Amino acid sequence: MSRLGIGIRLLLAQSLVLVAGAATTWIVAAVVGPPLFREHLHRAGIPAMSNEQMHAEQAYTYATAISIGVALAVSALAALVVTWYFSRRVQRSVAEVALAAAAVADGHYDSRVSAPQLGDDFDALAKAFNQMAIRLESVETTRRRLFGDLAHEIRTPVSVLEAYLEAVEDGVKTLDPETITMLRDQTRRLVRFSDDVAALAQAEESGASIAPSAVIPGELIETARSAAADRFAAKGVTLTTHVGTDLPALWADPHRLGQVLANLLDNAVRHTASGGRVDITATAADDELAITVTDDGDGILPEHLPHVFDRFYRVDAARDREHGGAGIGLAIAKALVEAQHGRITASSRGPRTGTTFTVTLPVRQD
Repeated sequence: MSRLGIGIRLLLAQSLVLVAGAATTWIVAAVVGPPLFREHLHRAGIPAMSNEQMHAEQAYTYATAISIGVALAVSALAALVVTWYFSRRVQRSVAEVALAAAAVADGHYDSRVSAPQLGDDFDALAKAFNQMAIRLESVETTRRRLFGDLAHEIRTPVSVLEAYLEAVEDGVKTLDPETITMLRDQTRRLVRFSDDVAALAQAEESGASIAPSAVIPGELIETARSAAADRFAAKGVTLTTHVGTDLPALWADPHRLGQVLANLLDNAVRHTASGGRVDITATAADDELAITVTDDGDGILPEHLPHVFDRFYRVDAARDREHGGAGIGLAIAKALVEAQHGRITASSRGPRTGTTFTVTLPVRQD
């Protein structure tokens, strides 16, 4: 059995109000009106139980009945017109949202609804729906790009492995040290890529895995510098730190912050040529502590800056693949920083001018 639509429901509600109003008016007119009218007739000198009183009371009764009847008819007509107009607008708005929701459910995430102009509540509903559709569209776009990037990243090492294995089977190549080294390099690349994807997934769900404690900035940065020192030395890049002794403690997860700094330093050394320099600086202001990693390497064009923290995004894809980067490290860093109520930004004046990454975190609140 189908339920009543909103238009019928509104009309029934209006009808109940009209009936209640008419009944109340009739009862008041029937109970209160005649005694008052009769009292005024007596004061005017009309004898009780006379023909004049009887005709006057009949006239009063007829006038009251006609007045109430006309008022009820006009009110009913007005209620019908207003309810019809309003319900039509509401039905159109609801139907539009329903059709758009069905379209979104079918995968058409570009569906939008217009503001019905029926008040703040309906406008807020339309706005919320559009925001949901925009978010779903963004998620779907990211999902498609993610699968495309995953396929692209896996295809290259797998193709190399397949080509070398076929060459070995055909006798074109032998399993000499050079071939084994190449095969191992490609398998390590696949393992590293798998680890990066797993780390990104964990970072984006790290709200429940964050274990905050008091973190001394100087100790954190020194640990990160020591861990990266050998790689910097091997490439001939100078790594220096500038950390004050009076910096306040952070209330954060030292392991996660160490991972963030490791990713930023890894990105810096990959994009800094031999003889270059990378500086780590820590400063505090306004209950926040900022850690910057600055290099004098490749730099980033302005149009690329808004995307450097996107998954699999590379400013120079060929160069990054050459150096083993999958375009995930900065996305991991962003997820880990935001999971600790901080923010991370990137700045650069352009190619060959270096890049600065700034991590801003709240200090410990005692």
